[in-house]
Amino acid sequence: MIRILTVDDHPLFREGLAAVIENQADMTLVATASNGREAVQLFQKHRPDITLMDLRLPELNGIDAMIAIRLEFPEARVIVVSTSEGDAEIRSALRAGACGYMFKNMCPAELVEVIRQVKAGKKSVPSTVAVQLAEHINDVALTAREIEVLAHLPGGNRNSEIGAKLFISEDTVKRHMKNIMEKLNARDRTQAMTIAIRRGIIKI
Repeated sequence: MIRILTVDDHPLFREGLAAVIENQADMTLVATASNGREAVQLFQKHRPDITLMDLRLPELNGIDAMIAIRLEFPEARVIVVSTSEGDAEIRSALRAGACGYMFKNMCPAELVEVIRQVKAGKKSVPSTVAVQLAEHINDVALTAREIEVLAHLPGGNRNSEIGAKLFISEDTVKRHMKNIMEKLNARDRTQAMTIAIRRGIIKI
């Protein structure tokens, strides 16, 4: 039997996953968690074969929960099941050690097949996920500081205000914004912010 832990903060989706899992002769649901902190605790208790993990969770997000689990249990096999189609979040999840990444709108048959593949020791990235990754494979990555600057745009901060918050000059912020717009192929700061949110580079 493939022993599975599910982690999602939406009760209806958790129930849907439970129904899919319990309908499989070779799978059983050992526990469900509604936040990232609970996920770490339940993993420690049950040591499941597979963990199905959402990314956007209360208390501790899915990536940080996965990192915490894999620090203690490097062999842990986690499949991300998320609504996020942003390539930045997908890459972050895979870098954190996810063995698979699926969108929540995929059909149950695809989910159970990915679970079986990952249990067999394979990594599974469906073609729809691969397309998202391939779209930006040659892009120049934003620096950590550029992402910090970007993260202040949704609040409507001016360059001087961003500089004050980050303890850098207004001119430095302007240079960062110029680089950001070039890297994201954005015509202005509003479009840069929109692209960054869509791709999962920043969150609101």
